[in-house]
Amino acid sequence: STLKKIVPLLDRVLVQRIKAEARTASGILLPEKAVEKLQEGVVVAVGPGALSKDGKHIPVELKEGDHVLLPSYGGTSVKVEDDKDAE
Repeated sequence: STLKKIVPLLDRVLVQRIKAEARTASGILLPEKAVEKLQEGVVVAVGPGALSKDGKHIPVELKEGDHVLLPSYGGTSVKVEDDKDAE
């Protein structure tokens, strides 16, 4: 995946937003505007961590594959190969 080529620095985390289902449970196809944007994502890459004021390494507690909730107004969206689902 092209997202794997993006390497977060310090305590940054790269998350790919999970796409909502475009069909109902009964199989009805929903129009694109009716599909809600889920506030959930999967961690794709994790930075090595940050340093504290006294120089100690603080590792990131998340790991690749973890499911996370995304804030409504947070993060920075990244568009990779016509796919704007990373934050």
